[in-house]
Amino acid sequence: MHNLQFGQKEINYLSTRDPKLGEIIKQIGMLSRETNPDIFQSLVFSILGQQISTKQHIKVWEKFCLLVHEVTPENVLATAPEEIRAIGVSGRKIKYIQEIADKIIHKEFFPDELWELPDAEIRDRLLALKGVGDWTVEMIMIFSLGRLDVISYKDFGIRRGMMLLYGYEELTPEQFAQHAATYSPYGTIASLYLWELAAKGDPSKLGM
Repeated sequence: MHNLQFGQKEINYLSTRDPKLGEIIKQIGMLSRETNPDIFQSLVFSILGQQISTKQHIKVWEKFCLLVHEVTPENVLATAPEEIRAIGVSGRKIKYIQEIADKIIHKEFFPDELWELPDAEIRDRLLALKGVGDWTVEMIMIFSLGRLDVISYKDFGIRRGMMLLYGYEELTPEQFAQHAATYSPYGTIASLYLWELAAKGDPSKLGM
């Protein structure tokens, strides 16, 4: 595991560009987030978490890791689907995970190549995998590849944080895009603080 690499330069940039966000950053302080450079593991983790709560996601991931031991393409394919289904994973998710593992083993998908690619091409390659949508791509880009300009409209926590910060009752795609453009090229760092704000539930709890 590694930490997402950012510091005072990025914080100062965001605070200058958006004083409201800057106040949140000041109240919360410096954040640290781990990244997992193993892209296959990150894909499996994200797919397992689709359409379930965070609490359920963590439990299923822990059971999955115990079942397959080390999360590698070889170990996933060596584990019977019935065993995976028994820990609470749907047949559809099992198929997605095993298809990705099979593509890696048969050299149809090369996760390590993603490190050298621009964001747009990373998105195209990942979206070509069954079971991988925009949200999963964006989480891989943040928490595996450590890209610094990612903010996900598909993520409820980020949208909620933005609504709390700016006092929106509803958030349109146009409003979201406007704020995302303001945060660029450090949208990922803004995302971390919006998630934190969403978890607190009320900006007043941060002294605003």
